[in-house]
Amino acid sequence: MTLHYRTVWISDTHLGTKGCKAEYLRDFLDHVECDTLYLVGDIIDLWSWNVKSGFYWPLLHSDIVQRVINKSRQGTRVIYIPGNHDEALRKHAGIEFNGIEIQLRHIHTTADKRCFLVLHGDEFDNIVCHNRSLAYIGGEAYEILLVINRWYNNLRKMLGFKYWSLSAYLKHKVKNVIQVIDNYQYVLSLEADKAQVDGIICGHIHHADMTKMDSGKLYCNTGDWVESCTALVEDFSGKLEIIHWSDQSFQLLEQTQLETSVKAEKAS
Repeated sequence: MTLHYRTVWISDTHLGTKGCKAEYLRDFLDHVECDTLYLVGDIIDLWSWNVKSGFYWPLLHSDIVQRVINKSRQGTRVIYIPGNHDEALRKHAGIEFNGIEIQLRHIHTTADKRCFLVLHGDEFDNIVCHNRSLAYIGGEAYEILLVINRWYNNLRKMLGFKYWSLSAYLKHKVKNVIQVIDNYQYVLSLEADKAQVDGIICGHIHHADMTKMDSGKLYCNTGDWVESCTALVEDFSGKLEIIHWSDQSFQLLEQTQLETSVKAEKAS
């Protein structure tokens, strides 16, 4: 079964790291078609390629890159807006590579004629994010949680349960992190007001959300593919929605299994 959307936004896949939920991401790209695909930063994690951690790039990550290129060749408009982890690509803004447009930011017009500013969002870090507040998100504790999360979900998968992010759950319970997220939303809504658009679409903080701010601007965050496996999608009427692919893929699998079972019963 293939899901069709007018527009899809994904960010913070962090290809090139062990934290990337590459199986879910490949499954998402295999089951979703769209007219326009936005890659909203931190798609390839160039920060992870250093002497200490070494080079990590499994075949599965190459499969994902090839799928994106194939979508571009088959008519999907692909716009890549680099983030801080792939900021080396920012110097190539304005060019096209394998049919993929590289831009620093972009104004997207929905089917119902609303305008949204699309950017990664890391440029607002120094305004709302302080080292103490982000110690939990960016520090060693976060990395340890991701490792525990992988083992935990491998066990859940063996037992037939769907994916559930322990690290995301704990992150959303930490008071100072919640405050950072609230501040981030507020500052981004101010940027939308400055750009005279109806809302803003971003990534960066690994927290999928869609909130109508007091200013009237719609704040949309695509989330990530390290914890939540989320994407922002627009249907052909202009409606925006966040989809959680770990849930969606589980439902698709159950539906496919049911259809296969029904066909087998009819055949017998």
